[in-house]
Amino acid sequence: MFFLPSLRRHPEFRVGMRDMVPQAPGIAAWGLMTGVAMVKSGLSVTEAIAMTVMVFAGSSQLASLPLLVAGAPAWVILATGFCVNLRFVVFSLHLRPYLVRLPRWRRLTHGYLTADLSYVLFTRRFAHPPLDSAEQLAQEAWLAGNCFLNWASWVGCSLVGIVLSNFIPTQWGLGFAGILCLLGILCALATTRLRIVAAAVAGVTATAAYALPLKLNIVLAIGIAVLLCLAMERTRAGQTSKA
Repeated sequence: MFFLPSLRRHPEFRVGMRDMVPQAPGIAAWGLMTGVAMVKSGLSVTEAIAMTVMVFAGSSQLASLPLLVAGAPAWVILATGFCVNLRFVVFSLHLRPYLVRLPRWRRLTHGYLTADLSYVLFTRRFAHPPLDSAEQLAQEAWLAGNCFLNWASWVGCSLVGIVLSNFIPTQWGLGFAGILCLLGILCALATTRLRIVAAAVAGVTATAAYALPLKLNIVLAIGIAVLLCLAMERTRAGQTSKA
């Protein structure tokens, strides 16, 4: 178990798990098909298990698989994974006031386990950082429970997919559940005009550049969306200062 007994015994740990239950089937189905896809793409069982446990990032795993199959250079694979996971830098900055008082190893554990849905659900439930140690323990316990169920759903079903890869056809299309999960996250995070513009620009760019090799359309879409949003923020800041 990843967490201290004080966290596992806290009532908020079970509340956090309960809040993840509605999303767990989608995460599990997505993990199952990712496990199948890794083996079908040519990874050995050992490599697929290592990738599942060490990487623990569905979108990054799926983005890197076709690059591995195509024999892309290592820097392209690493750059793609970096760009796909850039959002976690923003998540970390937002969560810093909540977790900054914790020991380093506990912060690193939460950094590894906190995925998109856990971040969204956590920031919705706790709008402000803790004011005292009791509140901090409650918030951390909730996050630990939520992340644990999310991790167990993903990794457990990914391992099942790896083991049963020869018996589960990819045509089942269970990976679509993962797309629905990501769409839910997108809708939950699209709370400002700037975020909506970023999502729209990235989507249009990725679609228009779909023919690029090695999934570089994803990298291009992220780069253009980030640059456009930075330009818009600077323009808005300049207009505010003039006013």
